[in-house]
Amino acid sequence: MLPYLARAAAAAGVVLFALAMPHASAQKVVDLDKITFGTNWVAEGEHGGFFQAVADGTYKSYGLDVTIVPGGPNTNNRIQLIAGKIDFFMSANTLQSFDAVANKVPVVAIAAIFQKEPQVFLAHPESKVTKLEDLKPLTLFVSKEGMPTYFQWLKSEYGFSEDKVKPYTFNAQPFLADKRSAMQGYVTSEPFAIEQQAKFKPTVILLADYGFSSYSTLIETRSDFAEKKPDLVQRFVDASIVGWYHYLYGDSAPGNTLIKKFNPEMSDELLAYSIDKMKQFGIVDSGDTLKDGIGAMSDARMADFFSKMTRAGVTPRDLDYRKAYTLRFINKGVGLDLRPRN
Repeated sequence: MLPYLARAAAAAGVVLFALAMPHASAQKVVDLDKITFGTNWVAEGEHGGFFQAVADGTYKSYGLDVTIVPGGPNTNNRIQLIAGKIDFFMSANTLQSFDAVANKVPVVAIAAIFQKEPQVFLAHPESKVTKLEDLKPLTLFVSKEGMPTYFQWLKSEYGFSEDKVKPYTFNAQPFLADKRSAMQGYVTSEPFAIEQQAKFKPTVILLADYGFSSYSTLIETRSDFAEKKPDLVQRFVDASIVGWYHYLYGDSAPGNTLIKKFNPEMSDELLAYSIDKMKQFGIVDSGDTLKDGIGAMSDARMADFFSKMTRAGVTPRDLDYRKAYTLRFINKGVGLDLRPRN
């Protein structure tokens, strides 16, 4: 698919027409729509495709002037989206989309950049963990956010017990001190931190590979914004998708340079590790994306996850979860030509 400005220039006679018009009118052809996109955390590799699309000019080629507003511990960009202060938001997972419907928050998920939730458990090699069920006898360090969400799924689907759980405070020391324990984390970051700190490679169990079918890193916008400005929304989604293909399979240096500008503490080593693990585990590009393109979602996948969350008691059974998302702007094969051929 041609970028927006190329499509506009290719439209019948538009270039010649613009040349024939006064300067101010010609300038309108190349004016960029200003867009603000808020992430849910500080700049990092897991946001790389968005930063790439800014840095390498992809957004501009689709007629967009995009400003990224990083999140953080004291920044709630989702509230900014609802208040109309920003145009798009990067939400964490499908459960946030369901929660929006439950609380009548007028937002809608329009693309799922991560096909797999990056949530993992890390175990010591000495514990001989090879599959999810092997974690049951271990002490599990789980965050307060994890307990009412994915851990309820572990209980309902795999029979895990809260008796084995201890609070995870985003400090690896309790895990490192107990070789009969496992710690939650993201596949793109915590294993790297353990390798750097403790000098061993932990065993990694990705919950998505055992049926935790949540999408992650979704693009959200306000429902009325999607209805009133569908062309702009489509261009933002398409350009973001292309940015992610460039970041994963092209030269990621422009995106990484911009990430480090926003977050000087980010290292080249961690950025390279994050990209490698996103590719190795199919976090961004796997399953439906192989035919529909990055950002893909499906009704069947949403129904499957909704069913699992209702069984786990996380989501109300009477929730109209279909209001949480739309397939209008995705599954069009955008960027498939950018994936390397095996």
